[in-house]
Amino acid sequence: MIIGIESSCDESAVALFDEKIGVIFEKISSQVKLHAEYGGVVPELASREHVKNFVPLLKDLKNFGISGAKLIAVTKEPGLPGCLNIGLAVARALAIILHLPVREINHLRGHLFSPFIPVHSQDPQSFFSNLEEYLPHLGLLVSGGNTVLYEISENLTIATIAETQDDAAGEAFDKGARLLGLPYPGGNLIEKLASSGNKKKYQFPRAFSNKSDMKFSFSGLKTSLRYFLEKFEGSFVLHINDICASYQEAIVDTLVIKVSHALEKHPCKSIGISGGVSNNETLRKRMLTLATKSNKKLVLPLRYHTTDNAAMIAFAAYIGDNFSSGYHR
Repeated sequence: MIIGIESSCDESAVALFDEKIGVIFEKISSQVKLHAEYGGVVPELASREHVKNFVPLLKDLKNFGISGAKLIAVTKEPGLPGCLNIGLAVARALAIILHLPVREINHLRGHLFSPFIPVHSQDPQSFFSNLEEYLPHLGLLVSGGNTVLYEISENLTIATIAETQDDAAGEAFDKGARLLGLPYPGGNLIEKLASSGNKKKYQFPRAFSNKSDMKFSFSGLKTSLRYFLEKFEGSFVLHINDICASYQEAIVDTLVIKVSHALEKHPCKSIGISGGVSNNETLRKRMLTLATKSNKKLVLPLRYHTTDNAAMIAFAAYIGDNFSSGYHR
């Protein structure tokens, strides 16, 4: 069994992963309500909350039972330095008490492998042999801080195919929501309003839409929304559903177009998405359509594993124990 600890941003999380069963315990303490007042995550407050939140989380973990644990996996990077240090301190203290080794895990690696947690839970005993049906794998990590298109080879080596040049897709959602006067975090609210809007009503740009540029960019999209809203002189609220639908379509379209371009150059058996934005229903449906049309398997993380969580950190450590893999920029 592997104990997982995550504290890269504003989520304090612990988990217990059993290679013979899967994720058998996990708990997350969110700080969303605290940071909503400020319109975004305040690093100093986040670090302070982690100190408070890990005490009850570790008590719950202990009460569940950790006598069979063999390893502690903790997020090392990337993330907010103060928050990461709290998690590392917790892991090292726990390691001293339990006499266990500590494995530091790249946060992005956790997200990259999170779509395969459900695959493992279906047949834990044959997981690695079953992976042959999914590899090579083409995956898209979309979150508030990262937008990366990557390939996982047959031996689980990770290579970057494309990444954002500026804002991430999650930032485009959150910053767009702020321009629309929606409270933080605004991505979910844009999706909710978009569900009853006309996605073809307004046109927003899709950056790097040609096959030769394997890059993402969302800063121009955010700027175009700002200029677009200025034309309404405050009356855009009357059209907010259509604006949200059109704006969301531009983000999703950009992501799916680039995945389709990558499929032409990188043969694979499966495609997937991970990270906070992968919880977006429109994106999930579009990726399913693309997978079906391309005759590829689609792997998706469980919805509660799309945000920062400790289960994906423990699972990434499990993967690392069985394969020599590396995250290559």
